[in-house]
Amino acid sequence: MLAAERGAADNTLEAYRRDLEHLAGFLAGRGRAPSNATADDLRGYLAQLEAAGMAPRTAARRLSALRQYYRFLVSEERRADDPTLQLSSPRQGRSLPKILSEDEVTRLLEAARRRNGPEGLRLVAILELLYATGLRVSELVGLPAAAVARDPRLLIVSGKGGRERMVPLNEAARAALLAYEPARRGFLRRAGDERWLFPSRGGHGHLTRHRVAQLLKELAVEAGIDPAKVSPHVLRHAFASHLLAHGADLRAVQQMLGHADISTTQIYTHVLDERLRTLVQEHHPLARPAAAPAPRRAADGERG
Repeated sequence: MLAAERGAADNTLEAYRRDLEHLAGFLAGRGRAPSNATADDLRGYLAQLEAAGMAPRTAARRLSALRQYYRFLVSEERRADDPTLQLSSPRQGRSLPKILSEDEVTRLLEAARRRNGPEGLRLVAILELLYATGLRVSELVGLPAAAVARDPRLLIVSGKGGRERMVPLNEAARAALLAYEPARRGFLRRAGDERWLFPSRGGHGHLTRHRVAQLLKELAVEAGIDPAKVSPHVLRHAFASHLLAHGADLRAVQQMLGHADISTTQIYTHVLDERLRTLVQEHHPLARPAAAPAPRRAADGERG
């Protein structure tokens, strides 16, 4: 149903599969199958996730997958009730996305430009494209070479659920892609792989999400940045928050990110609010408590 009716991406299908297989493993210990689990069984499963230290946000995502599964069973008349209706979602605080400062992004780009040869040209193109467009890494590695043919001003991206969107390319990204194009063929492994913008000699024919993340962490070390802070998705966050910080319209950022709901994009306004509060607390002279006045010393001849 997810694949045929909703057009879910392969990554989404794999995530649902893992979640349901994990549930099936738990229920097997109770002598049950997922299709006939009770609300108490599912409460026990969620309690086990909590006891194992799973983050509330991850547990909530697991529960979301279960809700979809049992809703499907009910709609197909494979069971009469939906046991997830009796469950409450795990409480979770609102976490803000991690971002890089503009200076840190500049340092990453400078480190990439110090790389020599085709590897360096490819790395600069990847960084400039991620930071200029806010692409998801899965969208980046799946880009066809035709997407940037003839030095385009707009990039057509196929996002979640097969939804297409147009994202403008800035001059820096276009220049990086033009410089990379002559080196691109050196990464081809076999005929047919030339259709990818970022081909690879690996089995997929193009760079994988894991390899792009690995390249960025290696680059972070060279740039003197904690590699734990750097990932393709963090660059996506940086793209959005830096645009908003420079006055971009929230609706335009939503469209470029491919968010179905603007409330998802609004999280970046909270990031900016938090950064402003931090700046005020750290740098405004009135944000720090005034030093206590020194005790007054008695004048000569004055009683104690």
